[in-house]
Amino acid sequence: MNRRQLLWAGGAIGTAALLTACSGDGDTSAKSAAAGTKPKKGGTLRVGALGRASAITRDPHGSQANECDYLIIALVHDTLTAPGAKTNTVPRLTSGWKASDDLKTWRFTIAEGATFHDGSPVTAEDVVWSLRRLRGTPSGASRLPGIRAENIKAEGAGTVVLVSDYANAELPLLLRLTTFVLKKDTKDKEIEKAPGAGPFKLEWFRSGNARLVRNEDWYGGEVLLDAVEVKIFESPQAMSNALLAGQIDVASNVGAVAARTAEKRKDIRIVRRPNDMATPIVMRTAAGSPFADAKVREALRLAVDRDAMVKQVLSGYGTVANDILGTGDPAYAQDIPQRARDLTKAKALLREAGFDTSKTYELMTTEDVSGLAESATLFATQVREAGVKVKVVKQESGTFWDKTWLKGDLYTSYWGTNDSVVFFASKTMVSDSGTNEAGWKNAQFDAAYRKAMATKDPAARAGLLHDVQRIEHEESGYLLWGMADGIDLAAAPVHGLPTLPGYGRVQLERAWLAR
Repeated sequence: MNRRQLLWAGGAIGTAALLTACSGDGDTSAKSAAAGTKPKKGGTLRVGALGRASAITRDPHGSQANECDYLIIALVHDTLTAPGAKTNTVPRLTSGWKASDDLKTWRFTIAEGATFHDGSPVTAEDVVWSLRRLRGTPSGASRLPGIRAENIKAEGAGTVVLVSDYANAELPLLLRLTTFVLKKDTKDKEIEKAPGAGPFKLEWFRSGNARLVRNEDWYGGEVLLDAVEVKIFESPQAMSNALLAGQIDVASNVGAVAARTAEKRKDIRIVRRPNDMATPIVMRTAAGSPFADAKVREALRLAVDRDAMVKQVLSGYGTVANDILGTGDPAYAQDIPQRARDLTKAKALLREAGFDTSKTYELMTTEDVSGLAESATLFATQVREAGVKVKVVKQESGTFWDKTWLKGDLYTSYWGTNDSVVFFASKTMVSDSGTNEAGWKNAQFDAAYRKAMATKDPAARAGLLHDVQRIEHEESGYLLWGMADGIDLAAAPVHGLPTLPGYGRVQLERAWLAR
């Protein structure tokens, strides 16, 4: 799993239809298009998902750049918690949790009746082993923030105890859709075929394509589909064409261009998820970077025409953003003034910072998601009006994540879960994060975040998170110009698709077919 799961699990590759036996908060599936139609059991849902053959991975704790890989893993394996509809976090493989008064020690209770696909019960020892394995990955410190491996322990057969190095009022939220649970002592060579505890069982896997069949004994409730077949596509256009030709039933996260094409088709439904995908431009703040000076970063943020970016890159399927990640969070600071284009001020800030406008700066990007490379190209055009010359360099996905991500001075990024300010603060901005994309170290920000996490009262914590967002808006290395709607295209018989933003689209246990 990679940062995609860090949120596209926090979120987020975005999270939905998360009904569990212990929570009524998780039903985030789209309602039937035909009012009063009763969901039907049976049928095989054919789903297209983006991915590249060269980047396929099967390890739930590994580095995943493909959405098709994450989709398959998320249907086969379950996590401790997940995003919900009414609250940001709902139980999944747990029935609930309780924190100590100091918010450092958390006890999670395993959901009653949870079993692996081979019939063996999910125990606390399985969860402990899985979390320790996850913690030992290169990005483990970010995926389990403040939790050391030795502080993950079992308390009897049904309780897992996590002890944080610091107070963390939002720990359950930070465990959403990253904490896939495997059977204890599963060998690395057996991971690909290891039984999960999720709503579907893996029947076969071939070169990024897979067939999953219903888990009749899933603890989370009745699964309606007989099977899900996942087909890998290297481009949104190819996936959209396959849907229009009747070769698949759902084109997942297909993008705005495909949506425009499908708008006049009565046999195709467009499922939109607001605040779904963030595609910020990352400016490295570390010493030695051309963008280390906060005045330079502010200048670039002022040089962008955000309305034009949304209209041209997203074809209107999105909203203007304000350089703060986590736009879907109820605690999102909407009262912070919206940053607008001001070329005069941008040029003045560049002069004050002594920025070298004679040089050409490379902006690294990929074509992993629809519109990403296009946003880089339009950004380069816009900042040229402020005197900054930018050359867009497209990299192959694997090269980008190996060579540019976390290292480059200027690059595009993307995140598919945007319902939590805390998620992004902890994963990408606190100084000691292993996935601090901009290399940003700000003691004031760190202190504000820690204070918020040590505050038990939700209302008081929301107030403190306002300070976190204010500092991010003023100082961070992010330029978040807009938020893309998540867009799935579905054939008419498909119902019950997830509607939460982010990687909620991978939770298909409540989907059904009217045929």
